[in-house]
Amino acid sequence: MARRSVDPQTLETEIGHLPDLDLPELRARWKDLYGRPAPKFFRRKLLVRAIAYQMQVEGYGGLSSATKRRLREIAEAARNGTFAAEDALAPRIKPGTKLIRSWKDEVHTVLVVEDGFEWKAARYGSLSTIAKLITGTNWNGWTFFGLKGSAPRNNGRDVLGRFKRPRAGPDGKVEWPRSRAKPDSPSAGEPDA
Repeated sequence: MARRSVDPQTLETEIGHLPDLDLPELRARWKDLYGRPAPKFFRRKLLVRAIAYQMQVEGYGGLSSATKRRLREIAEAARNGTFAAEDALAPRIKPGTKLIRSWKDEVHTVLVVEDGFEWKAARYGSLSTIAKLITGTNWNGWTFFGLKGSAPRNNGRDVLGRFKRPRAGPDGKVEWPRSRAKPDSPSAGEPDA
């Protein structure tokens, strides 16, 4: 859709009046904006929010083509059953970002690319690999380059905090992590042998 010139104050006022419209007026407004009738099962609150969103899209522009493409990829993966929420929702660094780190009087610059990272004209899939090459020891790449703590840990849980099935190993077996460590010594109250 072509973007129309809009006064932000006017748009905000129009959006503010949406909750005052009755259901037939909301449905008519939906049809004007989306070009098709509103789904019958949409509740009033959802209609108001969707109409407000579409008004903002027309006024200011919508999602970028890269964002739309990423959302289509996520939807396709979810349909195919290959969606890994922790991968899709993990923090991402925008391609083109330069990470700069000084180590032992040498400045190291890493360029974030679409499929990983570039350092000294070579591509790597992990910041930790680059950090190890720079320092000679194992580092968490996120920590080494000063990015908000370390990469997120999900501790075997999905994004809702529920336990998730671990991936199968090379032999096809699934090994569930133990929730408690096995005791190495006799528990209290048991005599030593």
